[in-house]
Amino acid sequence: MDFDPTDRNCPARQLLDRIGDQWTVLIVLSLCAGPRRFTQIGEVVSGISQKVLSQTLRSLVRDGMLTRTAYAEVPPRVEYALTPLGHSLADTVSYLDRWAREHMAEVLAARAEFDQAKAS
Repeated sequence: MDFDPTDRNCPARQLLDRIGDQWTVLIVLSLCAGPRRFTQIGEVVSGISQKVLSQTLRSLVRDGMLTRTAYAEVPPRVEYALTPLGHSLADTVSYLDRWAREHMAEVLAARAEFDQAKAS
């Protein structure tokens, strides 16, 4: 099958939209260290609402990136973990994270230069 993400109906485009989402990137990075509970992910990924966290986790489970394991305990416990497919995404996302950290000073300098030129 040939996938063309420039075609708006292509499933690859939908996947790129999902994995390019800021919350997906941050959730995947938060799970690189191992499984976490819903509340732990929410604490690590500051600024995400519970609704968006729930929706994003559900989508990542549906896409095969995460597993959701419910334990029959009192109180109930649910953990999310990367699948092998999710780990392969985590490798790529980790590279982007490193790139952003290494080049942030350059980006900030470029922004300042642009804003200075625009203000003149």
